[in-house]
Amino acid sequence: MTPFEYLHPAEQIVAIMNRIYENGMTTTSGGNLSVLDPDGNMWISPSGIDKGTLRPSDIMRVDASGCITGPHKPSCEYPFHSGIFRMCRDVKAILHAHPPALVSFSIAGMIPDTAVFPRTKRLCGDVGFAPYDVPGSDALGKKISAVFAQGPRTVVLENHGVCLGGNSLLEAYLRFEMLDFCARTIYQATLLGGAKPLTDAQIEACSEDKNTAFSAFTPGPRSSAELELRATTAALVRRCVRQKLFTGASGAYAVRIEGEKFLVTPADCDRANLRPDELVLIDGTRFEAGKTPDPRTWFFKAVFDAQPALNAVCAANPPAIGAYLISHAEFNPRVIPESFIQLRETPAFSFDDALAAPETVARTLSARHPVVLVQNDAVLTCGRTPLEAFDRLEVTDYSAQATIAAQSFGGLRPITDAQVEDLVEAFNLPRE
Repeated sequence: MTPFEYLHPAEQIVAIMNRIYENGMTTTSGGNLSVLDPDGNMWISPSGIDKGTLRPSDIMRVDASGCITGPHKPSCEYPFHSGIFRMCRDVKAILHAHPPALVSFSIAGMIPDTAVFPRTKRLCGDVGFAPYDVPGSDALGKKISAVFAQGPRTVVLENHGVCLGGNSLLEAYLRFEMLDFCARTIYQATLLGGAKPLTDAQIEACSEDKNTAFSAFTPGPRSSAELELRATTAALVRRCVRQKLFTGASGAYAVRIEGEKFLVTPADCDRANLRPDELVLIDGTRFEAGKTPDPRTWFFKAVFDAQPALNAVCAANPPAIGAYLISHAEFNPRVIPESFIQLRETPAFSFDDALAAPETVARTLSARHPVVLVQNDAVLTCGRTPLEAFDRLEVTDYSAQATIAAQSFGGLRPITDAQVEDLVEAFNLPRE
């Protein structure tokens, strides 16, 4: 798999447009992408061409003098792309699309509050808002460029969609995907009483690097067990993205090899295309040299130290269960037998309590409590195998989707205590 930065700009545009279209974040005719290369050429998606079948040969080039090369017309939104590139020298790529969740904010004249999760706030930064004007017009280009000039690189367009700029097209896309997750989570949280964002102080308090006890080392030869787990874990991380449980920039996995050795997702990677070799080997308090382990590595180590029977831990905040995390509503897993069998009681911690006593969270996550919720942070799932942790994450979000939808039909009628006792007995579920 070729690293994204080594793809030609036309190939980059096709790769990212495919992800946007396949994830339901644009239509056949909607959205446009551009990349500014080091020679000053702008590569931009064409106007009026099916986004679902876009090829590198369809991508248009506009050189520094304005000369257009290619088989089609450049996107009609070319004016605001060129305007942003002229005004913001740090921006090398631009993404514009109309995903439904973010359009709902744009037509309401609102901006998603990214402070519902610390990582969302840090990745998306300040979000701007540009007033409406005719698509493709110079006037719209000036309005969007003016907002970019004030600092934001993520902008909601009134009655239109969103526009993001980045150092690369992949960076802009990962921020876009995270913002879309945020918008969908906030929408679902409104059905549970509304989102409760974090304060600046809370976000700052969790920005501390807690992996400082770890130091780099150079591993020896890879064991067969490690190589097998690398392939398995990387495949599950990519599957998490496909199932909309992770985004390309968020979600973490840790898988024990043996004893104090485990693999963890790297801090900065595109999870949709994670390769086995990118996973970081941890051995006690040492991490594989040349890589940066996930910020939660210290926590994963605490879980493995406290729970010898567990071999996999997953942390994520997909939109449905994420709605419970940010609304602080109580999630009831007594939905269907499979939900209770897989999830059990799902104890929840407040953001501040988890921050103050993470060791309590690590001890709670166990065979008895295989799913734990941390408000405004993540759902944590565990298992004896990587697949078991993944399955629990998937069941958690599916169950959350069902309980939120049930609000429209009069609310949840949970499985009774007697029925729960029957499940505990029938499936020999742990009582302690």
